[in-house]
Amino acid sequence: MSQSPLQDRFGRVIDYVRLSVTDRCDFRCVYCMAEDMTFVPRERVLTLEEVARLARMLVSLGVRRIRLTGGEPLVRRGVADLVHEIGALDGLDELNMTTNGARLGHFADTLRAGGLSRVNISLDSLDPDRFHALTRTGHLQDVLDGIEAARQAGFRRIKLNSVILRGRNEDEVPALVDFALQRGLDISFIEEMPLGEIQEHDRALAFVSSQALREQIRRYHSLVPLAEKSGGPSRYWQVPGHDSRIGFISPHSQNFCHLCNRVRITAEGRMLLCLGHEHSVDLRAVLRSHPDDDGPLRQAIIDAMAIKPERHDFSLAPGEQLVRFMNMTGG
Repeated sequence: MSQSPLQDRFGRVIDYVRLSVTDRCDFRCVYCMAEDMTFVPRERVLTLEEVARLARMLVSLGVRRIRLTGGEPLVRRGVADLVHEIGALDGLDELNMTTNGARLGHFADTLRAGGLSRVNISLDSLDPDRFHALTRTGHLQDVLDGIEAARQAGFRRIKLNSVILRGRNEDEVPALVDFALQRGLDISFIEEMPLGEIQEHDRALAFVSSQALREQIRRYHSLVPLAEKSGGPSRYWQVPGHDSRIGFISPHSQNFCHLCNRVRITAEGRMLLCLGHEHSVDLRAVLRSHPDDDGPLRQAIIDAMAIKPERHDFSLAPGEQLVRFMNMTGG
């Protein structure tokens, strides 16, 4: 059997790409970015035509799943047209999106009709005041309306993502689980990732492990581990009698790098080979230097596999955290 063109030196086949369409967001979540952010100048952000060209090339190289991310992808004008274009690509099994959900009420039907298969929605609290404090600018009802709009639009699966911080929202884990179970939604609890320098809280003190969260949930529900893999970092459990999957993303307490099948492309066109490292390739330069020739772009993507590291080295220690914020990375 011939080697996949997107296989790294550790034998991992890359068939999943997270493709950011913007670094901008209408929220300022405390774990994702600073309160006062400087965003990338617009001329450095890929055009939607460049994003679509990248997607076509990636699919031709064997990528089967693309997730559109940000920042918040729904603040990017024209993103619904981009969904329609990428969603029509032959060979693409799934086109998904991660969103904060605040604008989803206006876009859900259009995105579903355009070929979006699944949607992940960030939801860290069910308390309006606490939600506003965690997001700094967000309003809970907007997100709840977006979740309901996604349900009505008929997406294949809807997953909630919750970042849990000690002293801020760990007491809401049972309520978040019940919210998902009652609506037939999946939910993943995420250990905070040390990306970007923040002053709002001490990440080491705020850390809550996935194991601690499972023990908390087990006080209210039985949890049965699932063998199925989602193609992402979540490890899933299920409450008997419910279809919902309860996932845990554990970059600190349970490393999942040996299963890594993905890379990220930032809104600037920088291909990041690992969330926890700066190994990258500037695809924007290739796109703009060769507007009518896909050969150099194809080769640049293939060659990038050689620098994908074996694993990340996340640390919560002061001075050992990456300065790149998650909104710049692509969620």
